[in-house]
Amino acid sequence: MIPTELDPGLSLKSDGDGPVKTFPVVCVGGSAGGLDAYTRLLRHLPADMGVAIVIVNHVRNVDTLLHEILPRFTVMPVELITERLDILPNRVFIIPSQRDLHVLDGEFRLQPVSKPRGWPDVITVFLRSLTAHWDGNLIAVIVSGYDGDGAEALRGIKEVGGVTIAQKPDTATQPDMPESAIASGWIDFVLSPEEIAGKIVEIAATAARAKKR
Repeated sequence: MIPTELDPGLSLKSDGDGPVKTFPVVCVGGSAGGLDAYTRLLRHLPADMGVAIVIVNHVRNVDTLLHEILPRFTVMPVELITERLDILPNRVFIIPSQRDLHVLDGEFRLQPVSKPRGWPDVITVFLRSLTAHWDGNLIAVIVSGYDGDGAEALRGIKEVGGVTIAQKPDTATQPDMPESAIASGWIDFVLSPEEIAGKIVEIAATAARAKKR
């Protein structure tokens, strides 16, 4: 039986197979100095925006502790991503170390890191997976970090109608990553972490209004 009402973040697939997730996903990519940006961002995000926040921190050999630290700065549940974890709104998800992150059928999928040497490209990998396999709005945020991970995937985010944001370099502990994103030519907004939070709230509200029409 076809449901008469759907969650605001769900829609029916054209082939009638059932609901597909259409709520926005926000990818926040960073590395060195990222913790400062993540905490400043989360402090200013409400818990009921209807979006999923995915923090993709590109560390190499050190296990992440973000899932233990970040709950101090948000009332949203914070989860370390595991294989086939359901992607849900109003939650913060953390990539585990030494894994590439993908999405498929509304779930997270983990693979061994495809670039074990040199600077990781886990942000780029995840953003490309989102452009191919997520039906809702996409917001790509690049914050403090070394190297330029994520910059190569920003064009794809724009091509599917997503929004791209870089942390204002003078507010970043390590400006390399946001500067590389800006240099790509595919960034919509250059903002401080607090301003990024405001922009996410604005985009989420616009997406929610559009679904009600």
